[in-house]
Amino acid sequence: METNPYLEVFIDESKEHLQAINDHLLKLEQNPRDLAIVNEIFRSAHTLKGMAATMGYQDLASLTHQMENVLDGVRNEKILVDGNMLDVVFDSVDDLEAMVVDIAEGGSGERNVEKVVAKLHSIETGEPIKPESSVEQVPEKEIHSEKSTMEVDEFTLTVLEQSADQQLNNFEVVVSLRDDCMLKAARVYMVFEVLEQLGEVVKSEPTVEQLENEEFETSFTVLYITQADKEEIEAKINKVSEIESVTAKPFSISLYTETQKETVTQHSEVPESTPEQTQESPSAVATKAEPKKEESQKQEEAQTKQVGNKTIRINIDRLDVLMNLFEELVIDRGRLEQISNDLNHNELQETVERMSRISGDLQSIILNMRMVPIEQVFNRFPRMVRQLSRDLNKKIDLQIVGAETELDRTVIDEIGDPLVHLIRNALDHGVESPEDRVAKGKPETGKLELKAYHSGNHVFIEISDDGGGINRDKVIQKAVGNGVVTEEQAMNMNDKQVFELIMASGFSTADTISDVSGRGVGLDVVKNTIESLGGNITIDSALDQGSVFSIQLPLTLSIISVMLVEVQEEKYAVPLSSIIETAIVKKEDIMHAHNKKVIDFRGKVVPLVFLKDIFEVPETIEGDEYYSLVIVRKGDKMAGLVVDSFIGQQEVVLKSLGDYLSGVFAISGATILGDGQVALILDSNALIK
Repeated sequence: METNPYLEVFIDESKEHLQAINDHLLKLEQNPRDLAIVNEIFRSAHTLKGMAATMGYQDLASLTHQMENVLDGVRNEKILVDGNMLDVVFDSVDDLEAMVVDIAEGGSGERNVEKVVAKLHSIETGEPIKPESSVEQVPEKEIHSEKSTMEVDEFTLTVLEQSADQQLNNFEVVVSLRDDCMLKAARVYMVFEVLEQLGEVVKSEPTVEQLENEEFETSFTVLYITQADKEEIEAKINKVSEIESVTAKPFSISLYTETQKETVTQHSEVPESTPEQTQESPSAVATKAEPKKEESQKQEEAQTKQVGNKTIRINIDRLDVLMNLFEELVIDRGRLEQISNDLNHNELQETVERMSRISGDLQSIILNMRMVPIEQVFNRFPRMVRQLSRDLNKKIDLQIVGAETELDRTVIDEIGDPLVHLIRNALDHGVESPEDRVAKGKPETGKLELKAYHSGNHVFIEISDDGGGINRDKVIQKAVGNGVVTEEQAMNMNDKQVFELIMASGFSTADTISDVSGRGVGLDVVKNTIESLGGNITIDSALDQGSVFSIQLPLTLSIISVMLVEVQEEKYAVPLSSIIETAIVKKEDIMHAHNKKVIDFRGKVVPLVFLKDIFEVPETIEGDEYYSLVIVRKGDKMAGLVVDSFIGQQEVVLKSLGDYLSGVFAISGATILGDGQVALILDSNALIK
């Protein structure tokens, strides 16, 4: 039987069933005697087993069958649901997900699942679960022979995976200074300068703060993303004086993940599980859902089935092709509009206007086809919060609001990892331990709300908690200590500006470094990712009351509204989302401050950025006594872009410059105008300092 045509459908449906199993297991944890939930889990597992067997993935089918046996015992009230039993079933789901991912990447879906199968069998037969130590172990020396010496959190691993997908190299670079080195911090700074010229440092051990304070012996290690090869990295660093040795070795994500899993299972013991144990884990997470009556549930299921019959699965690549073809149509539409205006032909103008209206409707339909509910990102968080709350010994009530809010697929693909880090940050730094909360007169269980909603052409995502909030004095103390701001600057900053300091590179207020956060991959990475999507992030917090991180994102990244401007004889496009307003000022009104030209804009000092100088535009037009300005904003910071003239507002198609021109300063892409000219699209965030 030829299975390739069905492989894509199998992978999609397997992921859906596994997500359904995850969701229902979380519900079962809160209602351990609700057999209706067990039946839903059993149904999804049974379907998954049948599909896997049909496709020939026997390991996947076999593990699902073992899990099915346990669920059948629960259905028949032979096995009671408790924390230990759910932990084992969750572990089984993790293995099943790993198998499906392997199949999606072209693998066979084979995986060593002996340990989890043994645990499932013990639960099924009512025997105590054997501790991991009784399982034959690989000698510790053998485990660590090729293991990375660094501890890498989930967010950092995601960054490394993305870089590997982009054909970049991941290295673990170990640098040793000479024993007689006098200025260790200075040498570290010089090494980081070299590294940042070739690529990006994503993590260091010791932390950046410890390195700056010389709180290390003679060596340090960094995780590093670059296009350069091993020899070039080592050669460049060795040019720094007082370097004893440099070793750059490739960082294998798969090896690290596998080794970590083996290490954890070898050093952890699973408590014995008996049928009498029915208590839930004290740190179990409660996912809040509105109570619904059985009748309304049945009606909703019927409606869902009806809607499901009217939908078809479309490969996202086909939608991308459709979008690209429409983008070309938008370019031709602009060209036709210009030609009809130049010719001033009534019938041609009427036809072009009608075509513009139709293409506008078509644009809305295509963009809506690319929209997917943010639920696809949100649905992995309940399970993650459950695990983190157990690891941190905290009680968390997770509330998800607005999961049906839709976003363009390109934005959805990028926003998941920043949200993971913000949630981990809220659980680790934000919500206090149950003891501390009780001492403050708060409920023992902390609240974490994940909320999404539309507003205009943007989507807002808010992560809020009722934890300890951000300590202003502590942030200022750290910021001044790290040299981020001076004491004088800190005294004049309002709360919002102080809170934004925690998104500075390498900044952390964690007193101790944990496996959850505080390891150097901080909120600066989150901020940079969001800004690269054309969005921004703001922070609001009250001490001992909680914090709110608010993310603003554009609905789509493919077709954007811009202000077209001219700089000499070249045309540039400035995204409207970053523009405050335009202005024309006399040259005599320009002031100087800190060796820069500035203007007084509504009581604020705004620096001027001369695009002619930034992009080295050939000067062919003589200037007059006025400056034309586009005032742009990035958070609380502003700048005035100096141009020669304004052309007007227009919708344009954002085109990538390709790999050859990637990384060009302050340029995010290009577009083709109606007259066939190419206009570069400015990245105004890069021009604001």
